[in-house]
Amino acid sequence: MPSYKDPSFQDRSSQAAEAKQRALDKLRQKPPLDEAVVAERRAARERRAAAEAEKRNAKKAAEQAVKDAKAAAIAEAAAAEAAAAEAAEAERLKNRPKLQTEAERKAARDARYAARKARQ
Repeated sequence: MPSYKDPSFQDRSSQAAEAKQRALDKLRQKPPLDEAVVAERRAARERRAAAEAEKRNAKKAAEQAVKDAKAAAIAEAAAAEAAAAEAAEAERLKNRPKLQTEAERKAARDARYAARKARQ
């Protein structure tokens, strides 16, 4: 049984050169690419890219529509809140007692006095 022998630098170098030569021979055996096939692959790749871009744009448009709808809902809620506040303020002002002038107060006092005199 032969013992293991470490390969020398020349052995490793020649093995690498042989492997490289085999790879080159294998590459040279491949048939050249047909221009029609290359063009078809390129067209398919461009169609996929266009479809993906369209899908991205549709998604962005949908997201923008959702944002716009949320903003519109917020604006509508704010407008409703403002209208409710205005209505509450108008109701408060309507129910507020009117301030009487000095002449109105004097006339009311005189009327009460005359009513009291009439009862006696």
